[in-house]
Amino acid sequence: MRFVYMILVGIVINFILHVVGSGRQEQQHTYLNLIFSIIVTILVWEGNKRIDTIINKYFPWETKTKQRILIYLPASVTYSALLIYVAMIYYNAYVCEFPEAEKEKFLTLSLLISMLISIIILSVEVSVQFFKNWKSSLIEIEKYKTENIQAQLQNLKNQISPHFLFNNLSVLSSLVYQDQDKAVDFINQLSKVYRYLLDNRESQLVTLENELAFIKAYTSLLKIRFDKNINFEFHIAEDKLFRLLPPMSLQMLIENAIKHNEISNLQPLTVRIVSVNETLEITNNLQLRKNAEPESKTGLQNIKDRYRFYTDKPVLITQTSEQFKVQIPLLITQ
Repeated sequence: MRFVYMILVGIVINFILHVVGSGRQEQQHTYLNLIFSIIVTILVWEGNKRIDTIINKYFPWETKTKQRILIYLPASVTYSALLIYVAMIYYNAYVCEFPEAEKEKFLTLSLLISMLISIIILSVEVSVQFFKNWKSSLIEIEKYKTENIQAQLQNLKNQISPHFLFNNLSVLSSLVYQDQDKAVDFINQLSKVYRYLLDNRESQLVTLENELAFIKAYTSLLKIRFDKNINFEFHIAEDKLFRLLPPMSLQMLIENAIKHNEISNLQPLTVRIVSVNETLEITNNLQLRKNAEPESKTGLQNIKDRYRFYTDKPVLITQTSEQFKVQIPLLITQ
């Protein structure tokens, strides 16, 4: 393709020379002039490419663009002018002698054409390098975005496990002294929970079926701790079991309900998990603790941030005087 461009440029230059200096001798050597013009154009073009390659070793486009242009332009013009001048002297001596009155005009024209060719080549080179670097920059930006998203997601996932472990170890330490049988049962259920965490530590999304299996082991830990003071209800349509969601989303919502609500014989807490259309609703009766710490909403924000990586569908939070409800999207397998 490069040589096609060279031939076309050679034809254009020959046309310009023919128009400017249309003497009788040039008209008698039309085809010879055309071939000569194409050959000189190829030599000029290829010579400039070699100059560009040499200069690039010392003045790369990426780091020394200004110096590159300031050095390349005069070197290119000088080379092109000398080559065209020598070629025209050779043409005048061995092919077709120029009229004496037109020699000066042709020599001047050769310099102008050499400068024009050099500027064209430089412009093409600058454009190619610009788009090449622009494309490379876009790739680097996308790569950085991907790495940044993965790092953020991993950071969000890492926020879950330490908090979850701390809470369960606190429960276990109290059960050891209160009821050893319950402590053993608690340890067995806790091992199932952590087996799920280990199996899915690299997973970005899990099926609702797997998440529910984990949640049932997790809620059994809570039943050991709170006995009849906490209840869980599950109403899940079978066709939604293979939908996807971020791992431990349900655990964080259940933990959030326990953290902010009173749980006692007089005020039992009920958490309902129901599939509704393309969402999962997690609802609990609202009975806020009287001396509760100020809400940081870190857990809810964590879930929103994690969902943002996978879908534009929102996580909806609704609160009334009697109820707190969170709706999370159920994602489709991709």
